[in-house]
Amino acid sequence: MTSKNTTDPRKFQRAILKLSGEALREIGSRDNISPEIVDRIALEIRDAVKTGLQLGVVVGGGNFWRGAAASARGMDRATADYVGMLATVMNALALQSALEDEGVDCVVMSAIEMKNVAETFIRRRAVKYMNEGKVVIFAAGTGSPFFSTDTTAALRASEMGAQVILKATMVDGVYDSDPKKNPAAKRYDTVSFQECISSQLKVMDTTAFSLCMDNQIPIIVFDLEKHGNVTRALAGENIGTIVQ
Repeated sequence: MTSKNTTDPRKFQRAILKLSGEALREIGSRDNISPEIVDRIALEIRDAVKTGLQLGVVVGGGNFWRGAAASARGMDRATADYVGMLATVMNALALQSALEDEGVDCVVMSAIEMKNVAETFIRRRAVKYMNEGKVVIFAAGTGSPFFSTDTTAALRASEMGAQVILKATMVDGVYDSDPKKNPAAKRYDTVSFQECISSQLKVMDTTAFSLCMDNQIPIIVFDLEKHGNVTRALAGENIGTIVQ
């Protein structure tokens, strides 16, 4: 299933990789972070950055905490979101450790100041690091409540001048309905931001889509569970769905 597509964004020098917190947890495990999964992702990132790719990573915190869910159960929404931001820092530190074990030069930059564990996010410094070939892991969301880590990925991509956002999910692209509930769901090869918003396709939230649309940053949605897909996506191979 294909919508109109005028350009192929799979040729890029700088990218933002968006990982969900759930992606770091093994299905059925009681552990919030699977060292084996994090190590596999680190290996694939290592192989990609060896080619000269400049990479930033935004990681969610859903394996530990979801602010919206906690708010629905009575917690103040802003407080719940701040807890979620701290969860993303834990995931970022785990990924940093795995990357360093693979010899990848990387740094965690947090939108919330916490000097003992991460650098405070400063845009110009983050750009400098990426120019130097360091992987920059962006933690603590935007630093403000009511914004998702999807929006963080769109914001950081805009700030860093990234040519693409690579969104790693648990499915192999964007479908017209939930493929886990509807076996007849059709997958898009390409789809527009407008269609994603109007059809409420649950890829990213509306704020993230709007940021990407306004700044002309395409999103490639691909399956994280298939080994090698992170490397293939970062290398610009033809996998997943392009949203643009």
